[in-house]
Amino acid sequence: MKIAMFTNNYKPYIGGVPISIEHLAQALRNRGHQVYVFAPTYKEQEEEAYVIRYPSFPVSIAKAPVPDVLTRVFEKKVKELGIELIHVHHPAIVGNVALYLKKKYKIPVVFTYHTRYEQYLYYVKPLERMERRTGIIEKYLAYFCKKCDMVAAPTPGIKDYLSQKHMDVPIRVLPTGIPEDCFLPDQGRAEKLRGDYKGAADYLFVTVSRLAREKNLLFQLEGLAILKEKLKEQGKTFRHMMIGEGPQGKELLEYAKKLGLRENLIFTGNIPNQEMKYYQAAADVFLFTSKSETQGIVVLEAMAAKNPVVAVNATGVRDVVKDGENGFLSREIAGEWAECVLRLLEDPGQYRRMSREAYQTALSYSEATVAKTAEKYYQEICGPISTKPSIYDILSV
Repeated sequence: MKIAMFTNNYKPYIGGVPISIEHLAQALRNRGHQVYVFAPTYKEQEEEAYVIRYPSFPVSIAKAPVPDVLTRVFEKKVKELGIELIHVHHPAIVGNVALYLKKKYKIPVVFTYHTRYEQYLYYVKPLERMERRTGIIEKYLAYFCKKCDMVAAPTPGIKDYLSQKHMDVPIRVLPTGIPEDCFLPDQGRAEKLRGDYKGAADYLFVTVSRLAREKNLLFQLEGLAILKEKLKEQGKTFRHMMIGEGPQGKELLEYAKKLGLRENLIFTGNIPNQEMKYYQAAADVFLFTSKSETQGIVVLEAMAAKNPVVAVNATGVRDVVKDGENGFLSREIAGEWAECVLRLLEDPGQYRRMSREAYQTALSYSEATVAKTAEKYYQEICGPISTKPSIYDILSV
């Protein structure tokens, strides 16, 4: 099958949506499909097979370029390649292009609802004010989804959220898949990283997140300050890798100093996605406090590295983290969140059990499994499609 993935951002921009697209596209190619990613142009981009770059303007929103959707690249390439299905990953800008091509060429469109957009409106103040007055974003999303042939939700919780909007369109659960190599990282590299970052501390934690307000990281620092005092009573210490960059970086650094956490925190900056598995495997626990996720791919990557997770109980995350099984979910109360981390550290037997359960959870999200699910959904709207068996199919026989 010939599939086009439309996106407003892609590599080298670092974020959950580019990662999700890359994983799904490659896994579908492994099953014999031709998958092309239509992505904006960046100054520092690398040329890749199957990635078609379209022009973008020299301005950005949250460091992501603004696509030039008036270009003829989309229509020209879709016709030239004989695209049979468009899987669009944003409802605006390239989303509008997808609907235009659907109407003109009768090409089915699938849309993945990756983002709780209302959580990001502070980047565009006029839209934030307009949303408060009119609910325009929610209305537009409902309009857009109804125009698509199918909507993919990363988790059951997000599917329920979308179903409440009474959209007359099939909504299916399609999570982001985890690459197979995430499950077997080079332990030697992981141990070296652990030694470099943990130093003389007793524990090493990790968070992977854009350093921005919607990720709720000021709350995380408050919880870590409480945890530090609790561990101090036991004569123990920790270090914490905060992986990522973003507009709140300077504020987080200053707040960490104010809370007495500067010596505990390591702001690593961005790490290439292919290297992330080693950092995950180097840590003892994955810490997460975002409330704006639709799934939280980094949570599953942590679980693939056998890391239990301590997170704030929020939509998207609660579909993956099962409280008391593969990690802990806390209310947004800093002391309660810190206590969850402490409970995990104080009981080695419980830690080992949760580590095993985390790994088993991640296995059910392998990208090969997700690709087969996507294929089934595409068949619902396109009819039977031919595939070739992947190595994972052969091994499972």
